[in-house]
Amino acid sequence: MVYDIVLDPNPILHQRAAEVDPAGITGREMQKFFKDMVETMYVKDGVGLAAVQIGVSKQVCTIVKTHNALNRHEDLVLVNPRWEKLDRHEEWDEEGCLSVPGMFGKIKRYTKIKVQALDKQGQPLQFVAENFFAKIVQHECDHLQGHLYVEKAKDLHRAEQAKPDSKYPRE
Repeated sequence: MVYDIVLDPNPILHQRAAEVDPAGITGREMQKFFKDMVETMYVKDGVGLAAVQIGVSKQVCTIVKTHNALNRHEDLVLVNPRWEKLDRHEEWDEEGCLSVPGMFGKIKRYTKIKVQALDKQGQPLQFVAENFFAKIVQHECDHLQGHLYVEKAKDLHRAEQAKPDSKYPRE
């Protein structure tokens, strides 16, 4: 099932999502939800997707396999994710978002973070994410905390103002 994307200013995008009970992660309903989130992410042409972006207040996000530095053969599902910076280095980069269509802006993100979450089987997962992978994780975790990138982005502009050869991933 492909979900519709919730657009700003919908209030769900500005509220902290609810923690997921680990006991329910392996259930059939939750497993179908994970599968539907991944399908939606691909159909909507995103590199990541947070559950709040489809109107579900749960601490769940997905990242496409091509940007999953842990396992490039599988899409990544993070349940109740948390991250912390591993160094002070930050980089400015252009971001977009499925929930703010047509808008792009520059945002500063940490380039190396440590992530803790549960995987789609409810098992503890801990890893280091770097560069673009780290930026996707931070973007999606921001969603789960009720924040959109446009709240801290600079040089916001519409897609038609972008260079024709630019490729802005949307998360």
